[in-house]
Amino acid sequence: MNAEPILRMEGVWRSFPTPAGPVTVLRDVHLAVRPGEFVCLTGPSGSGKTTLLHLAGMLDRPTAGRITLAGRDVMDLDERQRIEWRKHRVGMVFQRFCLLSHRTVLENVLFRFRYLDTPAAEATRLAVQALEQVGLSAHADQPARLLSGGEMQRVAIARAIAQPPDLLLVDEPTGNLDPATGGAVMERFLDLHRQGITIVMATHNPAIAEHAGRRLECRAGILREAEGRATGGAG
Repeated sequence: MNAEPILRMEGVWRSFPTPAGPVTVLRDVHLAVRPGEFVCLTGPSGSGKTTLLHLAGMLDRPTAGRITLAGRDVMDLDERQRIEWRKHRVGMVFQRFCLLSHRTVLENVLFRFRYLDTPAAEATRLAVQALEQVGLSAHADQPARLLSGGEMQRVAIARAIAQPPDLLLVDEPTGNLDPATGGAVMERFLDLHRQGITIVMATHNPAIAEHAGRRLECRAGILREAEGRATGGAG
């Protein structure tokens, strides 16, 4: 795969201050994710997977290193520019569904357009289309609080893809779901990948990781190919 990476990290470190001194969560990460890839980040809780996703989605800044997203070096962007770049380029799905429980399913998906200049009619069309993609168009007018856990996660997926992203970042999407429901949710991500969406997913579930075209392992802040080859200098 020779396409220019959608996401590139070069020598990325992330440390957090504590009363006992800085704690390093990521160590010298080198990563290149190219268009159309489905990458799974595996590793135990606390290994740095979520921190890496937050850096990729510009929700956080690295302590050191460079990050490029969709061909743009994002390190020199101010906060306003980062928000602008993120809302057009990145979709994010979290373990917690982060839905507005008393709003309808459609209203929750439309929240994706709250800070975009998309005309209302076009936003509604895209939101309805996203719900169709995850099999929930029949629930558009239903309050989110009445959905099952799997349905809530599918609404969160629809919200993330309603404005088609260059990169979809997913953090433990089945962690709060039973195996059967988690499998159904995973099928939705596979459908999205078949449609050409680039996905980086963090999971501690080996069965989920088996679906990915590429698997990386994060341990003690060090990112390696699942086969054991360090990603330092790769890409």
